Amino acid sequence: MPDFHQLAQVLAAGLTNGAIYALVALGFSLVFSVSGFLNLVQGEFVVLSGLLTVALTEWFGVPLIPAIASAIAGCVLFGAVFQRLTLSPDRRLSADAALMVTVGGAFVARGVAMVLFGREPLSLPSFSGERPIFIADVAIATQSIWIFAALLVTTVTLWWFFEKTYVGKAMQACAQNPNGASLVGIELNRIAMISFVVSAILGAIAGAVAAPLNFVSFDEGLSVSIKGFIAAVIGGLGSYPGSVAGGLVLGVAEALGAAFISSEFKDVISFVALLVLLLFRPNGIFRRA
Repeated sequence: MPDFHQLAQVLAAGLTNGAIYALVALGFSLVFSVSGFLNLVQGEFVVLSGLLTVALTEWFGVPLIPAIASAIAGCVLFGAVFQRLTLSPDRRLSADAALMVTVGGAFVARGVAMVLFGREPLSLPSFSGERPIFIADVAIATQSIWIFAALLVTTVTLWWFFEKTYVGKAMQACAQNPNGASLVGIELNRIAMISFVVSAILGAIAGAVAAPLNFVSFDEGLSVSIKGFIAAVIGGLGSYPGSVAGGLVLGVAEALGAAFISSEFKDVISFVALLVLLLFRPNGIFRRA
């Protein structure tokens, strides 16, 4: 049996990864609820942001905050152009066709990233130094605090955005009844673009804060997308609170499996969870059937 400190250490690591999955899952749920398709470019936003942040700070000496802001702006530009050229509601793509378009976009983004940043993984120092902090003898990397803070601030900001702004309420209206929203004067094209841009911001934030934890490589986007999708399915695809909860649950489940069964089971646990949910609880654990 693992002791308390070992279990707490594993849980801390799992929640850190889970917070990253939650940010990616939020992007998935946002686009799905508004436009009705899965956006497999979401993982590329994460990778692109991480690579841009590393390149700007390590290669060109740009201070961290401007580098992160520039990385987010780059992801927003890429997302806006991609959505406008390929996924505009005017094109009336089916969900399957839109999915294939995003697959193609993901491969294009991967190729561009390989040309611009090379094949070698890049690394970024922790925002607050490499020395961990200790809570009840449990070592927690300072970067984990940044990741949790990013998730908290993002979640609160999204709540405020949806509840207090006209655009946020319009996005909810489009998610619930796009035809009705159109009849009352809401521009579906504009709302679809905004949802894609916000999802790009979410992915970019995840990529920037996660860059110091692991090496960033041009070919990680698909893996990140899959984990974010599984987290969104666990929480209920289209549910924002569920996406956060699903990401945290997935992160903890992976960490427990890797620590107490085998590290080779980390990805297996994710896919088994997805299969079980799709068979028995397709609406997700945290969403009403």
